[in-house]
Amino acid sequence: MEIEIRRAVVADAEAAAWCHLTCWQEAYAGLVDPERLAEKTNELDLRVERWTERLEGGVLRWVAVNPDPAAAVQDRVIGFSSPGPTRDEDAPTPLELYAIYVREKWWGSGLGHRLLDVAIGKEAASLWVLEGNERAKAFYRRQGFVEDGTQVDEPFFGVPEIRMVRPTQ
Repeated sequence: MEIEIRRAVVADAEAAAWCHLTCWQEAYAGLVDPERLAEKTNELDLRVERWTERLEGGVLRWVAVNPDPAAAVQDRVIGFSSPGPTRDEDAPTPLELYAIYVREKWWGSGLGHRLLDVAIGKEAASLWVLEGNERAKAFYRRQGFVEDGTQVDEPFFGVPEIRMVRPTQ
């Protein structure tokens, strides 16, 4: 059965929040201090509230829906992506990919590529990725992104992030 990707709606907030927190746990294990990661991924109510507020406010987010209709709420959304106008003052492109995450079970399935394509297509864009996240950097490089030499200290997880940029393809 094909995985459906569609625009997120407010009714997706809880399932998407579960996906968001679980993806952080899966993707950032070994990259972020374990205690800090546990602390930051233990706030389901806050994450549901943020998803709800952003979706009510019209923020564009795409969700990948588990093809198993019996999936529990924790497993209903298996990936998501979110594009928008850049937040950087020195923006190399007007478009930024704010987030793209896929649950570990679906890594290597092509789902990340599909979420990227629906979010930004072939447009020029920038994104931020944890400096040590080699898996993500390799994925973005395959999609035409290159590191532009910009680095910041990311305060939420307390690790450095680097910016990657893709010119128009």
